[in-house]
Amino acid sequence: MSSSAPTRPLCLIPGPVEMSSTVLQAHSTPATAHTDPKFVEAFGQVIEKLRTVVGTESAQPFVIAGSGTLGWDQTAANLIEAGENVLVLSNGYFGEGLADCMETYGAQVTRLRAETGNRQPLAEIAQALRAKKYKAVTVSQVDTSTGVLGDVKGVCELVQEHSPDTLVVVDGVCATAAERLYFDAWGVDVVITASQKALGCPPGISVVVVSQKALGVLSARKTPVAAYYVNWNRWLPIMRSYEDRAVKYFATPCVQTIFALNTSLNELLADGGMESVFAAHERTSARVKAAVASWGLKTVAVSPEVSATAMTAVWLPESITPAELLPRLKARGVVAAGGILAGYAHRYFRLGHMGITATQDNGYVDIMLKAAGEALEESGLAIGSSGRCATPPRL
Repeated sequence: MSSSAPTRPLCLIPGPVEMSSTVLQAHSTPATAHTDPKFVEAFGQVIEKLRTVVGTESAQPFVIAGSGTLGWDQTAANLIEAGENVLVLSNGYFGEGLADCMETYGAQVTRLRAETGNRQPLAEIAQALRAKKYKAVTVSQVDTSTGVLGDVKGVCELVQEHSPDTLVVVDGVCATAAERLYFDAWGVDVVITASQKALGCPPGISVVVVSQKALGVLSARKTPVAAYYVNWNRWLPIMRSYEDRAVKYFATPCVQTIFALNTSLNELLADGGMESVFAAHERTSARVKAAVASWGLKTVAVSPEVSATAMTAVWLPESITPAELLPRLKARGVVAAGGILAGYAHRYFRLGHMGITATQDNGYVDIMLKAAGEALEESGLAIGSSGRCATPPRL
């Protein structure tokens, strides 16, 4: 473990995340033209490396200035035409938001909601796929509001069995580069993500990776794409050009953030690649879940099978609210997040443990768990000496 303690509170929410010093340095480069050969090379590398991160040989990454939410707009605007059916598997706040976005672009949305802290049984999804023809089915791989892990592989298998023309759209904003995902092997068509979570970069880049099947759907549209900035027909030549190490212009890319993302991807893919990254997140998540159990608390996710490895949402006893707990955590050097799920926001808090918090031996998890145990006890939770400073051993 690194011996240097942070001199500021650690940002251990479910994104934005802590970043390495080399990523921060890359983000602090002087003003650089988007036509500069150094930037052209970095942008091309980012596009190539993103394929490795999600596990694809042929899918097309779109790397556009914006937040993760912009990926919803990209997907809906380009792949869905007014009146088409979309099945949204909603496990919380962000599943509902994606459904709202689809409706904004004219989709006829069926929302298949899970019970709080759980995901939809595969049998229910299969029944929905048999009942109606859907243009797309969406699944949040991690819903950041609950820490519930969607069954992307299971959904892909059901679609291949019952509705092979249906596109599988994965909201991976809080999952990509933390949770296992094998784009080509599983049959995913779209992954929506963003720079500021497990990709380990400052906010500002919307990343969407799109299968050749989905690009074919775009080409076969009966109506024009009803959007300007997010129209993939405008962006596709830009992405292909930069990957070929040539400049082409539609809108100004976020130069410094792309430099930072390229640096982060280099670090992510070193020393064992994505299998090593996935395993590190799984080990870190096990430590956090063990600490929650030692405090006598439960996660919002109802079982290990449906629990994310990138983050953890923790139910609080009725006597403690996030409003009193979070300042006590910050006083101990940890910024955590309150709840955001409608009707339950005052009942739980959330910890992020993705990116370098999971993959590097920096002691951030130890600091987080020690601070949380002490803050909970100060708030009135009797957790005993073993749980107060719970730092379960690395697995």
